Amino acid sequence: MSTTLNSKESLSNTDVTEREVTIVKGTIGNLDDAAELFDMYRVFYRQSSDYERGKQFLRDRINNGESDIFLAYVGDKAAGFVQLYELYHYIKLEKQWLLSDLFVHPDYRGLGLSVALIDRSKEWCNETSACGLMLETEKTNHIGNQLYPKCGFEYDGLHNYYHWWKK
Repeated sequence: MSTTLNSKESLSNTDVTEREVTIVKGTIGNLDDAAELFDMYRVFYRQSSDYERGKQFLRDRINNGESDIFLAYVGDKAAGFVQLYELYHYIKLEKQWLLSDLFVHPDYRGLGLSVALIDRSKEWCNETSACGLMLETEKTNHIGNQLYPKCGFEYDGLHNYYHWWKK
C-alpha cells in the first residue's frame, strides 16, 4: 500500500492537514510498513536494529493469528502502529486485549496519531466483545504516562509486574 516516511524526510503540520489519516488492519500485504515501524520501535527501546528478524516475528504473529496490528497512514506514508495480544481477565471472566506495542514515527508525533490508534484499539474491543485494554509502559516513558490517562486508562498502583526470562 505504501512506504514508511524516510527518516531524512520532514513533514510539516500543513502536510498532515492536507493528507488523509487512515488506520488499517495489519496484514501480510502491509507487512513491510509494519516491520519498518516495528524496527524503529525496538530501537526506541534500546534494542539493536534487526529489520529482518522483526519482520519475521510480525509475519508469524499475523499468519498464526496471535496478534492484531493496526497501522496509521498519513497519505501513503506509514506513520504509526499498535499491536494487540488477546488475554483473558480473571475477575471479569472475559477476553481483554494487551496493548503491547504503540509507536508513532518521530516526524509524525504530536499530531494525534497515538490517540487515533488507541481509539481504534478500543473499537476493536467492541468488535471482538472484549472487556477492555491493558498495557504496561516504562516509568521513564513520560509521554506515554501522560497520554494514557488522557485516553481513559486508569493507573493500577495495586499490582507489581514481574518478568521471568529463561536462561
